Amino acid sequence: MLTATNVYGYDVDFRLIPYLLGSLYGGLPTLAVLTFIYIAMRIPMLDSIWEIVSFILFTVGFVPLMLFSIRPFERASALLKEYKGILLMSVLMIYFIITITGYISISEASWSFGLVIVLFLSVSASLTAIWLSIFMIESVKEKKLLYDEVKRVSANYRNEVEKLQQFIDETSFGVIVVDREGLITHSNEMAAMMFSLRLEFKDARQMLGIAFPHIFQSGYGDACVKLLNQALNGKKSSLVPFAAGDKIMLLTTISLRTSITDQNAGAALLAQDITELSHLKDEIGRMERLSLVGQMAASITHEIRNPMAVIRGFVQLIQERSPNNQQEYFRIVIEELDRANMIISDFLSLAQNRALTMEPASLHDIINDLIPLLNADANLRGQTIEVELCEDLPLIMMNNREIKQLFLNLARNGMEAMSDKGLLFITTSYFERKVELRIADQGVGISPEQMKHLFEPFFSTKTQGTGLGLPLCLSIAERHNGRIDVESKEGEGTAFVVTFFLQEEKAS
Repeated sequence: MLTATNVYGYDVDFRLIPYLLGSLYGGLPTLAVLTFIYIAMRIPMLDSIWEIVSFILFTVGFVPLMLFSIRPFERASALLKEYKGILLMSVLMIYFIITITGYISISEASWSFGLVIVLFLSVSASLTAIWLSIFMIESVKEKKLLYDEVKRVSANYRNEVEKLQQFIDETSFGVIVVDREGLITHSNEMAAMMFSLRLEFKDARQMLGIAFPHIFQSGYGDACVKLLNQALNGKKSSLVPFAAGDKIMLLTTISLRTSITDQNAGAALLAQDITELSHLKDEIGRMERLSLVGQMAASITHEIRNPMAVIRGFVQLIQERSPNNQQEYFRIVIEELDRANMIISDFLSLAQNRALTMEPASLHDIINDLIPLLNADANLRGQTIEVELCEDLPLIMMNNREIKQLFLNLARNGMEAMSDKGLLFITTSYFERKVELRIADQGVGISPEQMKHLFEPFFSTKTQGTGLGLPLCLSIAERHNGRIDVESKEGEGTAFVVTFFLQEEKAS
């Protein structure tokens, strides 16, 4: 505006191009600022009545037009913005030509060829400038949007790659991922541990970029190479139980495909250690067979008790009619029959899963009831029993008869494991919603090898033991929401710790 060309006293310049572009792209705030600047600079330059009239027409007519054009312009596409910009500039050029024509008429000047050329060039240059400006701005914006989109996609891709690598690193599966050329792109430490790899590839990072056939040892690794080759040739997946030394693994191969063209993009090899699952399956099968045998044995032993009772009765009858020198033989027969009957009773108690009547009771009451009986046994053996009961022991849901049987079995086992002058220590405690009964002796202790079989039926460390007492105790503890732990040191003694876990609603 300050360096405008003067044509017959009328300014000719490109002042309206930045005004138009700034308003369209800057919005209403920019329109207000640019309008204020235009008015502030234009008013001092008005030196005729016609210029004042044309300035008022511009302010009253074109500024509202710009005001209503900004929002549609913002929502338009790039091509439509060019059309709208040229249309608005055409309106301005029409206004410009009208004001020039009026000015010439009032000033009594005449049209000349040079003036027409100047006006034509001015109008053409303005329209070209506004079109070229919008075209360049939209091109820059489009490139900026594309650049931002590329950055966003790249960031998302990096994030997905990082998440994939974190998943591969943290999973319990051994994972090796190769591209279509067979080069390793991803792997984890579990793969280095599970697969039979060459010594130089024991670190997962050392495998990256290496052709997969080169990392496996011959022998065990041949199966992995074969499965990966099949996956690269398009075989979707395969599951193969695979024995590697003392481990049993489940190998899975996956053929990776592109989502758009469905072309081969690589393959993945996964290994899962199923050794424990295989052992567990075998153990479940063994337990099912034992359960069936146990049910059959329980039925048979139950029927044996009736003829044994008859035999015992007739032995007693014969004993009464026999001479005194044969009484010892009959006594031994009756004792062995009673012992066999006791074994049958214990076995049936262990085998039967009968419903129990539970009621809140104090463990201390049961201990206090049985301590006199245990003291009598201890006195006969020359042993001592010490009892230390904690305060404020809560009630627990129990079956009195079974808990008494549990307590007596463990206490008598401890007494039988000790020699004369031994000490049996009985304590109770309560902490963290657990009631604990501890029965410790000063006997010979239990070896680690014996400890493995301690709760197996018919396993006993005593010459006259049936091997059913401890399994029966464990069964009772489990029915009372508890467990039994054993602490033993050979030559020093053994402690049986029975823990009862209190339920929230059963607390007292």
